[in-house]
Amino acid sequence: MGLSFSRGCPVPRSGLKRFTPGVDKRVHLLLSAVLWTAVGLWLMLRGGLWLYSTGASWLMVPALLIGSGKSLLVLDRTARNGIDRILRFSGATCLGAVYSYKTWLLVMAMMAVGYLLRQSAIPKSVLGTLYVAIGWALVLSSRHAWRVRRQLN
Repeated sequence: MGLSFSRGCPVPRSGLKRFTPGVDKRVHLLLSAVLWTAVGLWLMLRGGLWLYSTGASWLMVPALLIGSGKSLLVLDRTARNGIDRILRFSGATCLGAVYSYKTWLLVMAMMAVGYLLRQSAIPKSVLGTLYVAIGWALVLSSRHAWRVRRQLN
């Protein structure tokens, strides 16, 4: 039988839960912040390389402006909702619970859309602008998880 450490005391876990790595909410906040930041930076790098290779580096500026708008108008709310959800966790919670099932499905759908866009005939300068905008929005909105994580330490 697996053990979970809730408030420093080992608690037996049964069924499938014994195979899930339970972690504290501080770890969930760190994971959330790292994921948003890492994925955002990856998208920005990929998009930036496309812009550079097509001679459209100047599109970085509008991409960053669009990404800032997306962050402030859409993703900040999503980030805060995710943080509030994590803060309601008590004790050790499954590592995968960093996001809800619906959010994980959305992530998979976005990955599929990204794949389809890369396979399409859309010019790399357009895709690069889109990737940089989305990446910057993720990086900018990750600030909420980083701030709350710092406050908990």
